[in-house]
Amino acid sequence: MKTRNLLVTGGAGFIGANYVLYWLENNPQDKVVVLDALTYAGNRANLASVEQHPNFIFTHGDICDTNLVEKLLKEHQLDTIVHFAAESHVDRSITGPDAFIETNILGTYSLLKAAKKVWIDEPKAEGKSPLAHRFHHVSTDEVYGTLAPNDPAFTEQTAYAPNSPYSASKAASDHLVRAYHHTYGLEVTTSNCSNNYGPYHFPEKLIPLIITNILHNKPLPIYGDGQQIRDWLYVEDHARGIELVLNKGQVGENYNIGGHNEWANIDIVKVVCKLMNEYFSNEGTSLESCTLNLAPAMLKEKFPEATLAAESRSEALITYVTDRAGHDRRYAIDATKTNNELGYKPAESFETGIKKTVEWYLGNEEWWGELLEENK
Repeated sequence: MKTRNLLVTGGAGFIGANYVLYWLENNPQDKVVVLDALTYAGNRANLASVEQHPNFIFTHGDICDTNLVEKLLKEHQLDTIVHFAAESHVDRSITGPDAFIETNILGTYSLLKAAKKVWIDEPKAEGKSPLAHRFHHVSTDEVYGTLAPNDPAFTEQTAYAPNSPYSASKAASDHLVRAYHHTYGLEVTTSNCSNNYGPYHFPEKLIPLIITNILHNKPLPIYGDGQQIRDWLYVEDHARGIELVLNKGQVGENYNIGGHNEWANIDIVKVVCKLMNEYFSNEGTSLESCTLNLAPAMLKEKFPEATLAAESRSEALITYVTDRAGHDRRYAIDATKTNNELGYKPAESFETGIKKTVEWYLGNEEWWGELLEENK
């Protein structure tokens, strides 16, 4: 594949950082410039393993700073933008939507303006052809709204019907990206993904919240009846899907990237509880591939507050709470187009991916412990 010079926005966040780590491991010849504002969900420590990579550059800045984006595109001769930067937590969007409008809509607009100016307008003003480029926009399945239990999964043709300030802001950004392609000829692609999970996931999200709360013997809050269904995608499989879109995707097209893996929230919580019980008791087949080298006695010493896990009773922490406003009942991604046209297929099953995730959190207390302290 050709060499790329990439700008990765939000590259210190959960999905963005995993994407950067994946990309540099598999494309070490490419230059990767990360632009991140380092808000609460951005963490420079997520990128520690690539900080010394000769083709990695980090810039602390805001995507709404159009002049900065233009400067980075020119200075580093960047030809690809992979746009992850977004406010993404639905609960926060309900209590404070302003940040979502600013980052997700105005921030995307800022990037599009800069890309159009540097890649299209300025070359044309000099009598040259537009520079070779790609603007890849990372979106979400939540823009499609909600599904009834027996409805078919979302396809790329599903009408948008966002139900929260978060999903509405992402839908707006999707439309802006589309408009810049059809109006100005900017070469864009968009991917809509299902719920990601894996290493470096911010502790407020469901799976890491359940893991860390078990380790502190805190309640495991379940909204409503817990029967909200999500399709879960291991984060490295998402990175692999975006790589395929960049290398094989058609300009102007949308691609769904999913895990073929629907679970009700309460069942996800019970799976994590079962795994945690097994790790603390050294029982069950889940430990056969464990890379932790932590015996149950060592885990109990390391996490002395996890008394119910030590008794194989993590499920006793499950607590049902009032459902959140506008809570979508079900999301499901139909990734047939991405599978057929790009050869995409998740490498991780949920069984393998959730084990890797739980083991990562058990082995990286220093990373998430610091975040919990900062966000008390």
